[in-house]
Amino acid sequence: MMPSNKSVSDAPIFQFTNCRILRSHQLQREDLWVREGKILNPEKLFFDEKGSADIQLDCKDSVIAPGFIDVQINGGFGVDFSLAVDDVQSGISLVSQKILSHGVTSFCPTLVTSPPSVYHKVLPQISIRNGGPHGAGILGAHLEGPFISKEKKGAHPEHYLSTFESGAFQDLLATYRHLDCVRIVTLAPEMKRSSEVIQELTRRGICVSLGHSVANLSQAEEAVRHGATFITHLFNAMLPFHHRDPGIVGLLTSDQIPARRRVFYGMISDGIHTNPAALRIAHRAHPKGLVLVTDAIAGMGLAPGKHTLGQQVIEVDGLNTYIAGCTVETALEAASLHPAQLLGIEHRKGTLNYDNDADFLLLDDSLQVRATYIAGERVWSQDTFTI
Repeated sequence: MMPSNKSVSDAPIFQFTNCRILRSHQLQREDLWVREGKILNPEKLFFDEKGSADIQLDCKDSVIAPGFIDVQINGGFGVDFSLAVDDVQSGISLVSQKILSHGVTSFCPTLVTSPPSVYHKVLPQISIRNGGPHGAGILGAHLEGPFISKEKKGAHPEHYLSTFESGAFQDLLATYRHLDCVRIVTLAPEMKRSSEVIQELTRRGICVSLGHSVANLSQAEEAVRHGATFITHLFNAMLPFHHRDPGIVGLLTSDQIPARRRVFYGMISDGIHTNPAALRIAHRAHPKGLVLVTDAIAGMGLAPGKHTLGQQVIEVDGLNTYIAGCTVETALEAASLHPAQLLGIEHRKGTLNYDNDADFLLLDDSLQVRATYIAGERVWSQDTFTI
């Protein structure tokens, strides 16, 4: 006789019905099953355990998508991750709580170019942790700079920029001091001795991203051969595409990428940082590499006015966000599956595959978030939406 489902686990089984779920790159009309914070395979439940749902939830024709993963967020709601404060954790906790309503279930707090004293104070206070009712999970820090190009520094303060010329990786260690919590480093690959640094970061399991750079295509290709896998906000803070030397942008169609290696690229899809036509060109050239990022700053969620970005003052005027010319499935995967693949965590997050973490969103047809779930637990919902 087959065991009942209670002999496998006493945990309740939730069945989310009346929904379209994103699975195998398509929105499909089927139910989502969850137990003990994981996506459950209903066939195993029916045939192996002879089990059934303990609780059925009517999703009211919602789209169910994997939780969004934001690999570049500098702060928000008055919190700037690049400020050397004594209680970094409370600021990160505030942002992680507030972004649940935006559908972000895990993220990389990002520090822009700062003096070494800021890294030395802030990084020991950042700890990798799972998400839950307290807020989105923390996947590790993204350090954007200071090893970037003066010509393409963007909003980064020039007098804190650094190079690798004297000690290569030792210079990086002296600047950051703490790498335990670091997940991504953005650097300019045209810098002397950057190849050594890229190799060492990659060896330690840290993702290397190319950005704020005047690199030509061959320098970018060399960086990828040494382990770089990401491009920070494509088109922004890099040489514009030129047909004789397409620069970093050329990585999207380069034939020099090592076999079985995929280059991902972040895009700020707000209609301002990148023209929607440029986003469409990038997506059509390399659809499987697109990663949507917010690149949000401390002013996110606050009234227009002056706000900080690390050592700089930034003027915020209004709120814009666009997804240009992508299918719904493409847009959702660019915010979930692709960042998970970039970070090598797609076996846990970024899909609704069986046994993955039950981090998911209920969305309406215009992709507005109705409810956010982490490990199968509802952590946020619209006041007007109940299931």
